[in-house]
Amino acid sequence: MLAVVYAFEKFQSYLIMNKSVVYTDHSALKYLFNKKDAKARLLRWVLLLQEFDFKVIDTKGAENYAADHLSRLENPYENVFDPKEITETFPLETLSVLTSKDQSTPWFADFANYHAGKFIKTGMSTQEKNKFFKDVKHYFWDDPFLFKTCADQIIRRCVDGKEALEILEACHSGPTGGHYGANFTAKKVFDAGFFWPTIYKDAFEFVKSCDACQRQGKISQRDEMPQNAIQVCEIFDVWGIDFMGPFPSSRGNKYILVAVDYLSKWVEAKALPTNDARVVVKFLKSLFSRFGAPRAIISDRGTHFCNDKFDKVMSKYGVTHRLSTPYHPQTSGQVEVTNRGLKRILERTVGENRASWSDKLDDALWAFRTAYKTLIGCTPYKLVYGKACHLPVELEHKAYWALKHANHKTYWALKHANFRLKTAALIRKLQLNELQQLHDQLTRIR
Repeated sequence: MLAVVYAFEKFQSYLIMNKSVVYTDHSALKYLFNKKDAKARLLRWVLLLQEFDFKVIDTKGAENYAADHLSRLENPYENVFDPKEITETFPLETLSVLTSKDQSTPWFADFANYHAGKFIKTGMSTQEKNKFFKDVKHYFWDDPFLFKTCADQIIRRCVDGKEALEILEACHSGPTGGHYGANFTAKKVFDAGFFWPTIYKDAFEFVKSCDACQRQGKISQRDEMPQNAIQVCEIFDVWGIDFMGPFPSSRGNKYILVAVDYLSKWVEAKALPTNDARVVVKFLKSLFSRFGAPRAIISDRGTHFCNDKFDKVMSKYGVTHRLSTPYHPQTSGQVEVTNRGLKRILERTVGENRASWSDKLDDALWAFRTAYKTLIGCTPYKLVYGKACHLPVELEHKAYWALKHANHKTYWALKHANFRLKTAALIRKLQLNELQQLHDQLTRIR
């Protein structure tokens, strides 16, 4: 109440003869003029407010941002021994002045200046200095780039501006992008070895403005059927297999045979001219020779999977064949999700010439294998091979590993960097031990 009376007195010359609106979380002001048994002090305020034409709108503090924020400010001039009031003067030269940051200056300029030349920005408060020295220890300078040791102990190069947008474009719509959503695109940028603070926000804005993504719809969760988790013991123990197509003929191919491992989400696919039992058997033998004989294979009841040739191969290698039904398609739900993902990538990368989809299949598989999967907490490539997959964007924009191992001009420098056999062997052994721990952890989760 006092605040409203004080505000009207302060701006009396502006409010008289003008209708005004008061947004406040004190709903009692609405009923002030209808109160009958009012004390003398309250009546004095009522008489004062009756001079003005105003309307009271009840607004929560969380929605009335400006007033709520100002009400919580402390008096910077307050002193216990010499109390002072907050100044109420507004010099004309300070009105309508906006402070803006130079957009050409990268966000990491202060960190780079400190590490490169021991230069500290002047004018910082004690709190700002403490935060600056707390953050700067995570960065180091390797001329001409600044790198950051992130929370996962991986060294990533700091980028900004146009270069950051180019990296986002390469990780979203490049050859290995796959047109994934904002979170997966941002995680692919992290896997590639780059960092900037607003990466998730920028990825969301970039994906939202991607023309190819906006032109393609997607199946919502309302249309999906619930999927039941399948118990998996080890990696490559259970594969799901299914056909996609027919598609427009591309180099004589009309179908895509897809196989996905249920634990690691690793995908194998091949463009085929037909969808008969012969090509399925040939594909399975190639799959077994690369990843070993699985315990089970899950498929639908198509004639290309339910025939004598397929059964002979299953019995020869001792593999159990599980079948899904039209009434329970979630038995092979992982394959259906993978099919949808590959089809979405191909739709957004092929372009107008739909007949070139077979040429883009390898890139789509690469994009799918190097995309972050929430269920396993990493990419399928890392889960299978124990290390991150190096992408073309890392060479183009000079990631940390590329600078250290692939950017030396002379033979001796290259040999010195890349042929430390003992060091490389120790690092690889450590990676393989971590990979086995990750496999065991995922097995317990599933």
